[in-house]
Amino acid sequence: MTPTSLIGGHVSVAGGLATGGLKFMADIGAEMMQVFVTNPRSWALTERKPDEDAKLAESGVESFIHIPYLVNFGSPNPDTLANSIELTRYTLRRGVETGAKGVVVHTGSAVTQPREAAMAQLHEHLLPLLEEIPEGGPDLLLEPMAGQGAMLCATVQDLEPYLAALDWHPKAGICFDTCHAFAAGHDLAKEGGVTETLDALHKIAPGRLKLVHANDSKDVCGSKKDRHEKIGQGEIGLAAFGELFRHDIVAGVPVCIETPGKPPEYRVDIQALKDLRDAPL
Repeated sequence: MTPTSLIGGHVSVAGGLATGGLKFMADIGAEMMQVFVTNPRSWALTERKPDEDAKLAESGVESFIHIPYLVNFGSPNPDTLANSIELTRYTLRRGVETGAKGVVVHTGSAVTQPREAAMAQLHEHLLPLLEEIPEGGPDLLLEPMAGQGAMLCATVQDLEPYLAALDWHPKAGICFDTCHAFAAGHDLAKEGGVTETLDALHKIAPGRLKLVHANDSKDVCGSKKDRHEKIGQGEIGLAAFGELFRHDIVAGVPVCIETPGKPPEYRVDIQALKDLRDAPL
């Protein structure tokens, strides 16, 4: 029997990581959830509440944590690099404490330095953090970006040298974002485009896909613009998400929306994906 992909969204944790997060999750009809455990646009480490962490861990809900956007292991700025190490280590620890299946991190940018120097930093500073993850702890999920600027990883093909820089560590997984992939040049909107892209992903990194971010795109394929749209209302279109659920490597992999709007609109997007997932072949 083919395993079912749980469908959910990024949820607000106002009122407590578990108390608020689980309520928000139920309100939008989610079957899994993704959260921030710190301010997504700050280096500050949020004071943890052990009772909330334990409650989430004991809930049995499949959860993922997204690391703040500032983290960049390819940065030439030593302060950015030091803060990235500290915040990633902290978030991975919170992943252990909350029972999260994965911790999502953006794959970063070389900014102004040579790409080779940035990739060397991955090996020197990110690989040791992978080594620190305890047995049974969360995978670190690499999320390729939309391709703007000096991004280190945008296309599926970019994952090969990125994973090689991390010595193909077994705790390095992949979070595939549909909007990012489309913006980077993978034409998911054309018939067979999703299949072609996921086939390439499987060939490069078999067994490493652990999470899908399902987002339509406000901009055309190859735009290099990271602007999410509601499911079926953007340039990717509804049919592509149906194709996504029919691919073997997505079977059993959680699918999480990060679409614009408010809870009633999240509920619509999640239901649209459930309908596509549950449609007869």
